[in-house]
Amino acid sequence: MPIFEFVCTDCEQSFEELLRNSEAASGVICPKCGSAQVRKKLSAFASKISGGSSFSLGAPSVSSCGGST
Repeated sequence: MPIFEFVCTDCEQSFEELLRNSEAASGVICPKCGSAQVRKKLSAFASKISGGSSFSLGAPSVSSCGGST
């Protein structure tokens, strides 16, 4: 099951929930204040690179502009 990150719009508490799918997010309640006013955060993810033992973040890579030195 994927882990989704949320933030409460009432108390600003950030927390994570294990959910079967993103539609289940409609029933998420803040563990700090009990509010149902939560929104899903955009988060990076990690994935294993094929053929290697290192991991890659799901964020786009940044490359430098080709400048002369």
